[in-house]
Amino acid sequence: MTLKIATLNIWNKAGPWPERLRLIRRELGELRPDVLGLQEVLRLVASGAAPEPASCQATEICHGLGYEVAYAPAMHYGGGLHFGNAVCSRWPIRHLAHYPLPGAEPGEARVLVHARVETPHGILPVFVTHLNWKLHHGSIRLAQVRFIADVIFEECPVEDGELPPVLMGDLNAGPEADEIRYLSGHATVEGKSVYFADAWVHAGEGPGYTFDRRNRFAALAHEPPRRIDYVFVRGPDRQLRGEPLSSRLAFATSEPSPDGELWPSDHFGVVTDIAASPRGA
Repeated sequence: MTLKIATLNIWNKAGPWPERLRLIRRELGELRPDVLGLQEVLRLVASGAAPEPASCQATEICHGLGYEVAYAPAMHYGGGLHFGNAVCSRWPIRHLAHYPLPGAEPGEARVLVHARVETPHGILPVFVTHLNWKLHHGSIRLAQVRFIADVIFEECPVEDGELPPVLMGDLNAGPEADEIRYLSGHATVEGKSVYFADAWVHAGEGPGYTFDRRNRFAALAHEPPRRIDYVFVRGPDRQLRGEPLSSRLAFATSEPSPDGELWPSDHFGVVTDIAASPRGA
């Protein structure tokens, strides 16, 4: 048995949001991931009020599709408007926590969301994040991934019986960057190293660019094509649970529109199937 995990940076409400929302919802209904991580999610909440679908992008995306939504803000814009990340799950979310990431500055603050999802195969610890975006912020992103790895090991001790934790999101760095090499076990920093399986390396094909100039919304940044959105798994464990079995791009299909090609976001997403049942070697 497998679990389908997906991630997407939704580009807040930039561009033609109502039209983009329609594409995102259409593909979400087709993909039906068990767990979806979203970044750059806007939520407008009046004091003490529960979010309505139109006031939270994650709720709006998942409305009527059978998902439970958990949200954590990274930045507060005032007037009840928040910017952050969300976990959307077909299964009950039994725990929610969030951790501000190091490197916050005016206009640039990030958060790590932690949810424990009660799947039919056991508890799945899910972590969703979005790292600093500026190209010269590699040192900040490195500090952020080191913090994230420490949180994951503290919250999810190895051999605790739960499914291997999943980390996903927009990390704003290519596989060759120190911050990604640290997560994937290819770099040691101050005498410390960790290992998380990069699902694309294990089970994807081709370069896997998720920020690609063929997407006209991404082309606005005038950056080269890069793979910067990831699904990582701290696995497989001794029962071979958590092994990435397939990985592919998602939310990467456009349609014609009067104003030019319409894409779901400026990023492409990633969808990964991971092993969830104990298996023999």
